[in-house]
Amino acid sequence: MSRLFLYVLRQLALALLAVTAGLAMLIWLTQSLRFIELVLNRGLSLLVFFELTLFMLPNFVAIILPIATFIVILAVYSRLESDREIVVMRAAGMSQIALAKPALALAGAAALVGWTMNLWVVPESYRAFREYQFEIRNRMAAVLIQEGVFNTLGDGLTVYVRTRDKAGTFHGIMVHDARDAGAPATILAERGRLVLAGDLPQVTLENGTRQELDERTGRLRILTFAENTLTLAAPAERDEVRYRDARERGVFELLSPDPAERVSDRDRARFTVEGHQRLSGPLFTLSLAAVGLVILLGGGFSRQGRTGRVLAAVAVGAALVALGLAIGSMAASRLSLLPLIWAHAILPGIAATALLLRPPSHRAPGAAAIDGGPVQGGATAGA
Repeated sequence: MSRLFLYVLRQLALALLAVTAGLAMLIWLTQSLRFIELVLNRGLSLLVFFELTLFMLPNFVAIILPIATFIVILAVYSRLESDREIVVMRAAGMSQIALAKPALALAGAAALVGWTMNLWVVPESYRAFREYQFEIRNRMAAVLIQEGVFNTLGDGLTVYVRTRDKAGTFHGIMVHDARDAGAPATILAERGRLVLAGDLPQVTLENGTRQELDERTGRLRILTFAENTLTLAAPAERDEVRYRDARERGVFELLSPDPAERVSDRDRARFTVEGHQRLSGPLFTLSLAAVGLVILLGGGFSRQGRTGRVLAAVAVGAALVALGLAIGSMAASRLSLLPLIWAHAILPGIAATALLLRPPSHRAPGAAAIDGGPVQGGATAGA
């Protein structure tokens, strides 16, 4: 590999790492705001907050990687053009495809990373995120109790707590337990403490009463207790089956769902589209890079800059991204449109690469076009 190739590739790689990290952290911060309530109002630790939100990062990276690659290529090649480095490289005998090789190599590496993320990392991380979220909502119900609010902790269980002190003790507790439809009960207690029996949350109530209505006689029975333990999650909830959405399934599971699992026709179509998009998505990274390169590198040098070409590349890139979203939405309704997903991912890249490989137009030997006029001393051909 030539020094010029390594020089450009190094700038592209460093810029891609910076842009991807910056965009991923920005999206992570905006998306994690909805989980701050768990920390501020519901008593969860910061460690749980960071664990829960960090599971979403791979999904963000997989989404922004093609766009970040495109942005970096436009930015770096525009700077090289404005610093006249592209002119020097062309004068040194580099052809269009030779100038584009560093960017295509970077896009190829980004595509490999994209396949790794789509085929393994994203499904595993998103599955862990959903399972952790499910665990918090269904198995850690006690830590979600808010003061001064009627908290519904499951089917038939409502808890009200007046205050909670710094030691974690509840004061002024009312519990309505209708999980046993034949014997609903209302419990009042002065205070209570949270305990764990295995991994099931329980609350030990002190100095209270338990009121039950006998449905056969219609009489109210009141039991006074000094201490009583109430389980906040039924053991049956441990065996509850959680329906997994498309993002937490592997590609093979998306394309061939388990026959034993009840999947609606709508979800089956959505899974199929998701599977094809994961396989074809990294190819779109290559296509987007090639399209940006053919627009930026086309034409001669101009002292007025390449702002127009940069804006044109941005417009075309945005149109291709929007078109991909539209095709995915339409394919979910009509699976016969699935080939359009692959055509959208591949054909722009093939067309752009063909233009990059096209021999330059004939010019006078030793001349390069600058502002529409020849300047001696530069060669335009060469690989």
